[in-house]
Amino acid sequence: MDAPPDVARTSPWSLKADWTEPLRSRPVPVLIGCAAVAALLCGRIGPRPELPALLYLGVVSVLLTAVDIALRRLPDPLTLPSYVIGALLLGAAVPFTDGGGARFTHALIGMAALWALFAVQWFAMPKAMGFGDVKLSGVLGLYLGWYGASAWMLGTFAMFATGGVFSIALLVSRRADRKGFIPFGPFMLLGALIGVFLHAG
Repeated sequence: MDAPPDVARTSPWSLKADWTEPLRSRPVPVLIGCAAVAALLCGRIGPRPELPALLYLGVVSVLLTAVDIALRRLPDPLTLPSYVIGALLLGAAVPFTDGGGARFTHALIGMAALWALFAVQWFAMPKAMGFGDVKLSGVLGLYLGWYGASAWMLGTFAMFATGGVFSIALLVSRRADRKGFIPFGPFMLLGALIGVFLHAG
């Protein structure tokens, strides 16, 4: 997906102070979204050791979605710390989870594998994907990997499937053309949550 020219020509550092604007300008929808996703996760996961990690993923997913839709950007202050926070929260669940050590190993493998998959795509077709998507991918791979290879594959497939269906729907309805830019971050986050929801039982 081509990045819009104004964003492509602008230094990420010059945009650093602007990424909170979509969150500050519409706090109520953002808070409602965070509460709704958190409630769904609590209902699906229940009182399990990894619940705090998943609640963090749910909240940051809503924040990233709001920013990416508004600015076509996945800000580093949300994505990069999520590697550390997600790993720490999942790591804290290891002693209280059956096979926790193996799950955490799979999480790290999933993180590296999804980051590599997106990095290769970005390197091969840099105009089709933003590097912010690459940076986010490792975080999502961490969570999907925690639930195993099936969750990882389903979540990854769901990212591209939901994004593709949405893009086709826009083209068919003539609400976008082939040169239009559609942020992929929300579909990455949705796909990851689908993988988690269906494999967290």
